[in-house]
Amino acid sequence: MGWKEASVTSAKGSGCGQGFARSLRLWVWEFLEDDKSLPTSRYGTNKSKIDDEDFSREIQLHLQSLDKKYFSAKDIVSFLDQPQVKAHLKIQKAPSERTARKWLKHMEFRYGKEKNGMYIDGHEREDVVHYRQNIFLPLWYSTIELQMMHWTPDGKEIPPFLPDFPRTKQVVLLTHDESTFYANNRRKLRWIHSSEKPQPVRKGEGASIMVSDFCSPDLGWLRSKDGSKEARILFKAGKTRDGYFNCEDLCNQVELAIELFEDHFPGTAIAAFGFDNAPGHQKRADDALSARHMPKFPKKWTGKTGVKMRNGLLPNGEQQSFYFPDNHMEFPGYFKGMKKILEERGLTREAALNAECEGFKCADPTAACCCRRVLFNQPDFIAQKPAIVELVESHGHIAFFYPKFHCELNFIEQCWGYAKLQYRMLPWTKKEAEMEKNIRSSLDKVDLIKMRRFANRSARFMDAYQRGLTGSQAAWANKKYHGHRVLPNSILKDLEDAEIVT
Repeated sequence: MGWKEASVTSAKGSGCGQGFARSLRLWVWEFLEDDKSLPTSRYGTNKSKIDDEDFSREIQLHLQSLDKKYFSAKDIVSFLDQPQVKAHLKIQKAPSERTARKWLKHMEFRYGKEKNGMYIDGHEREDVVHYRQNIFLPLWYSTIELQMMHWTPDGKEIPPFLPDFPRTKQVVLLTHDESTFYANNRRKLRWIHSSEKPQPVRKGEGASIMVSDFCSPDLGWLRSKDGSKEARILFKAGKTRDGYFNCEDLCNQVELAIELFEDHFPGTAIAAFGFDNAPGHQKRADDALSARHMPKFPKKWTGKTGVKMRNGLLPNGEQQSFYFPDNHMEFPGYFKGMKKILEERGLTREAALNAECEGFKCADPTAACCCRRVLFNQPDFIAQKPAIVELVESHGHIAFFYPKFHCELNFIEQCWGYAKLQYRMLPWTKKEAEMEKNIRSSLDKVDLIKMRRFANRSARFMDAYQRGLTGSQAAWANKKYHGHRVLPNSILKDLEDAEIVT
């Protein structure tokens, strides 16, 4: 093999061509003539300006000063094209937009759709924060958390400390929620070949099936011991389908859930039923105390439900019927009216007030301005609980509502998310029976280990709020300490060091 052929073969082996082969022959001949004559590599002599940390920092500081999320490569070009900036950074001319885009990539920017974080609409509203800090968290930590089973990140159980068991019983969390699955909710990201043509897509979300269920980090999805019964309800919502899932349907489901729970823990544990703070869940029983539509004077009245209102409580603790007896001479079985009810409570001055302020828009909700407002503020009316709370408590269990806009505290939301991820991977079907089967199989892929990890994540958020952190601070802390159930005592200093202020 001659010199030329050998040089070409070597060049090809290095992925180069004829030019490199010629250079190779030249370098070898020069080396043979003088062994100190070695070629000098010029690799790295032309470094990009963006590799200079000071130069890169100036660009990043400028992007931060723009105070806008939607900047572009053109903003960098405009910044570097200013005479004073050129002089300061010692550059001859501004880069092209193409170069600026490469620099953004080098600085670890990526162009794409922004990922959603925690929703904050109403999250830090004054009344929501008050409920979270003064009602929900004190109840959680005084009544539920101490008596619950805890778990390590790998799902190992840490039993609660119950010094006077069985008088102090274990508390088992049973959290409820509803979620809707849609037929056309399919996976959208995949590898697409350039030869593929756009395909017609199905319009709208398609048929829907709502799931209402209970799950527990102790039990998983709530079922009987032998698996023959389950708390789960699949509901085809719509006027021409199964109608709409209302408070009565939920109460029936809660009855079943209590039965299934007591099958697992016959008198040995207390269930803590957690519900979303939705208006439908706050509905009161048909006979519940309510002054909203009461007439002021005696009337044949039972309210919208057609059910007589239950007894109230007089200041001395005695029962107070709001109806005249059936054998009353003048008003047999009539509703007494607000005036008579207030007089029986010793509030004669208030009984002489108007029935209500115009539109019941009282200037001061705490003032004794009208009969209706006075009754609204009576202790027995204030203490009136929603129907599902009364139902749960009548069986000796605990019921509570999560704060509004705080889906991160209800770990079942993460179960829905994982189940829908699995559901989107399955083939599309137009048959509702197959769709139902796919939903069930997707839900069953949320196993007990995952539920316990999700529950730990929600517990970290509760711990963050208990320590006084805001929503954004709690989200940052939860991501940093993702293997913990509670945050470390150094969390406030960690937030300060990371400059996470709000």
